[in-house]
Amino acid sequence: MRIKIIAVGNLKEKFLKEAATEYHKRLTRYGKVEIVEVVEERLPENASDKEIQACLAREEDKILKHISEGEYVVQLAIDGHLVSSEELALRISDLMVTGTAGITFVIGSSHGLGLGIERRSNFSLSLSKMTFPHQLTRIILMEQVYRSFKIINNEPYHK
Repeated sequence: MRIKIIAVGNLKEKFLKEAATEYHKRLTRYGKVEIVEVVEERLPENASDKEIQACLAREEDKILKHISEGEYVVQLAIDGHLVSSEELALRISDLMVTGTAGITFVIGSSHGLGLGIERRSNFSLSLSKMTFPHQLTRIILMEQVYRSFKIINNEPYHK
């Protein structure tokens, strides 16, 4: 199974980079893993709604360039579906059985994702009702995808 994570912005802190490197290494045991970082658009301090929407549209264009036909796209959104680790593993397992070419997870900036990403997505996933920095969201997602593969393969993993 091919896993792609498209994230707006890059990891800045050393500890986040180290965590991402570690989970990337662990995930490659289960298939090809690609991390795509899209440059985050800059906004003025007190950006208007119009400026935010224009920014999201520019980020959306960059994101969509990295999504191919046939990929199953999961957008991360606060108002997405809350699922357990086991339910995420089952969803991934079902996609593997149906021969899906790959799963692409999309993490937006602090302002979220554009409507075009929502329309292109096959599923909207929420990691929690809490809000996380989008850099930390990437690490949490990578850990949950890794946990899913451990569950799928009936391998032990701490609870």
